[in-house]
Amino acid sequence: MIESSSTMQRRSTLSALLCTLILALPAMAMAQAAWPSRAITMIVPFPPGGLADIVARPVAEAMSRDLGQPVVIENRGGAGGGIGMGQAAKAKPDGYTVLMALSSLTVIPEADALLGRTPMYNLSELRPLARFTADPTVLVVRANAPWKTVQDFLEDAKKRPGVINYGSSGNYGTMHVPMEILSQAAGVKLSHIPYTGAGPAVVALLGGQIDAVSSGPATVLQHIKAGKLRALAHWGTGPLAALPDVPSLKDAGLQVEYAQWSGLFIPATTPEPIAQRLRAAAKMAAQDAKVKEVIGNAGTPILYQDAPEFEKYVQADAHRMVDVVRRIGRLE
Repeated sequence: MIESSSTMQRRSTLSALLCTLILALPAMAMAQAAWPSRAITMIVPFPPGGLADIVARPVAEAMSRDLGQPVVIENRGGAGGGIGMGQAAKAKPDGYTVLMALSSLTVIPEADALLGRTPMYNLSELRPLARFTADPTVLVVRANAPWKTVQDFLEDAKKRPGVINYGSSGNYGTMHVPMEILSQAAGVKLSHIPYTGAGPAVVALLGGQIDAVSSGPATVLQHIKAGKLRALAHWGTGPLAALPDVPSLKDAGLQVEYAQWSGLFIPATTPEPIAQRLRAAAKMAAQDAKVKEVIGNAGTPILYQDAPEFEKYVQADAHRMVDVVRRIGRLE
């Protein structure tokens, strides 16, 4: 039997409608599915006890309340933060993995290039959502150390090249870079001992295994208040609210600056509606009274930047760190 042209046209139209419906089903299902529908993992690329962990925990709790799902901290330390940051960069871009990074984020890709090693991640793989803090690092020694001032410390270092050592969170990390900047500016040689994070480095300092650290105030303030550690100077441009009596290195005649910032990132290809929902939750967390109290009591004020400003800040920091890393040179 030969079908009429009208019948064939109806069949063709019906087939086209069915195809359109089939193709639209995944998008319709995604639109109907509430996000988030399960727990979100916040990768902290350092062990507990450091700045990233101190900021991440109250922020995660506040974001959990706003999003209606748990935001679970996962500490993945190693390689100055590079291992955890690399895992976050390559995570599935579905909004269920976020990263609380520190300023070593902008250093490690340049270090990878300098060393000729496979990149742990590229900056383009991560999208900045919110900056929470941006603190100058603080030079800290044990309270019973012989150095009362930063001048004492540097004069001793000049007399004994390579004898005084310091700990860090890893090569090219946020505790290593400022000490290298200081060493170069002051013309001294210090020995570097890398650890997996700020927490272990501070424990080593307290235990007498190392002589000094450069760390964000939040990591060391409690030990300074307890009389166990002494702050000699900081890498900022003005007085620190948490340590108002501690001079800057500029006060000592050294033209050096360094800020250890913390911020939230997501995989770059995360869908825009999810990215904007996370951005809103991060902004809410930065304004949350409990978050401000917890982080402030640790010695770190909230210095929030929303996504557009933070993205420019990260790009500028990455540009500045290229020269810093090249002056540090190859470290295996």
